Amino acid sequence: MTKAEIISRISEQTGIDKQTALAVVESFMTEVKKSLSDNEPVFLRGFGSFILKHRADKTARNISANTTLIVPAHDIPAFKPAKEFVSAVSKLK
Repeated sequence: MTKAEIISRISEQTGIDKQTALAVVESFMTEVKKSLSDNEPVFLRGFGSFILKHRADKTARNISANTTLIVPAHDIPAFKPAKEFVSAVSKLK
């Protein structure tokens, strides 16, 4: 499902116009990004959490050049679904 499809469905289900739905979805995504960049997780009860996971330094190898390099420690965004979310999805299959 694409962002455009999500916006269309929200518009159909709520009766609001697509421009308003687009503004809401864009604003939500901006706030999640901003919160994670400020190192604050986002918790949505019943849905899940947007969190940062820390990756430690690691040694990587370039096999073709036969060299090693250090990949520095960094944080990556991740999504952890809530139990309700997982059970709802597992019931669908």
